[in-house]
Amino acid sequence: MSQVAKPAKTETTTAAAASPFPAFDLTKFELPKFDAAAFDLSKVEVPAALRETADKVVVQLKDGYAKLKAAAEETTDLLEDTYATASTGVKDFNLKALEATRVNLNAGFDHVRDLMGVKTLAEVVELQSAYLRKQFETFQGQAKDLSAIAQKVATDTVEPVKEKVEKAFKTASK
Repeated sequence: MSQVAKPAKTETTTAAAASPFPAFDLTKFELPKFDAAAFDLSKVEVPAALRETADKVVVQLKDGYAKLKAAAEETTDLLEDTYATASTGVKDFNLKALEATRVNLNAGFDHVRDLMGVKTLAEVVELQSAYLRKQFETFQGQAKDLSAIAQKVATDTVEPVKEKVEKAFKTASK
């Protein structure tokens, strides 16, 4: 048997065989030349109605931009004020919570100190009952205080936003 030597495949023949589209030699094609002098726009007359319409559109765009800019500035100011209010309120809440924690810890330490000095089981029961009663009352007061602060922070933070949104809806509905 004789073997016939096969030509080595090159990348271009492999790529051409893989493509389903015929290959074109684009060097044979020329794009048409553009003559800018033929399109002298300085000689074109724009109709007056088109100029008036364009002027109106420009004025409307400027007005719209001014309104949008004013609204964005108001929103930014509102967000800054809201953040400052919320930040101050959270700080006040945290300070009150830390103070409550300090009071409760000190009461606990005082109670343990008092328990170390008792002589009878009756004294332990009496001290423990008095401590629990006092702590329950203290917790109730602290919870009311913290709740009042949280309510005030929520109201102070949300109220300006609510007013601005209502104002924006009223303005938009006009």
